[in-house]
Amino acid sequence: MQIRDKVFVVTGGGNGIGRDVVLELLARGARVAAVDLRADGLDGTRALAAAYVDRLTSHTVDVSDRGAVETLVDEVTTAHGQVDGVANVAGIIQKFVPFAELSYEEMTKVLDVNYWGVVHMCKAFLPVLLGRPEASLLNVSSMGAFVPVPGQSVYGASKAAVKLLTEGLYAELRTTNVAVTLVFPGAVRTGIAENSGASIPGRDTDAAANITSSATAAYRIVDAIEKGTFRVCIGKDATMLDLLARLLPRRSIELVAKKMGSLVSR
Repeated sequence: MQIRDKVFVVTGGGNGIGRDVVLELLARGARVAAVDLRADGLDGTRALAAAYVDRLTSHTVDVSDRGAVETLVDEVTTAHGQVDGVANVAGIIQKFVPFAELSYEEMTKVLDVNYWGVVHMCKAFLPVLLGRPEASLLNVSSMGAFVPVPGQSVYGASKAAVKLLTEGLYAELRTTNVAVTLVFPGAVRTGIAENSGASIPGRDTDAAANITSSATAAYRIVDAIEKGTFRVCIGKDATMLDLLARLLPRRSIELVAKKMGSLVSR
């Protein structure tokens, strides 16, 4: 779809990949409604988008709050007159602990943001998107949906749920004007741990050097919106795990468990 002069809603727009998706869309001529739980994060995005600020609105919304998301539809439509695309980028990780040590409170928080947040956004905005001549619905999953990362079992389950939900939406919408895109980022340099109230145990230098930048991930995401691409893996790690998980599912789980087992202390 054409990006210029279209209106996009981007969740997680106050930091990381979401912020860079906002900036990339603006750079390509779009109007954007940036959504985030943290007002200070949105202020930071607005400062970086100074050259395009006339095409940007900020909305402090908790995507896990169904009522707030439903209200957001009217807010964005009032501000921009239309909505042509939604990019569900917002997400959090869990604390790096085994499942047996993870509290129900922590599990609920991760599922509420990562899964129900996407459900709320899709449910609220889909009727609007279906009314446009062409539209885009993009959901960000994770390579953690292919193979479990040690200490991130519930996070991976939430992203696997996003994967299947998005595939279901693609099946339902394939003959409509709404292009559905599913994104699997690998390791991307963002502030997701801090924003999740978790911390990522130290990585080795070689692994850290190969992490994809959030700007690169955003460029790939906006390209996918523009081209109507169904499925995108971002980073060599995500591409490799996608293939390995399909060819050797058990072996891929064992490989990641051994390689990244140090992330969880027992």
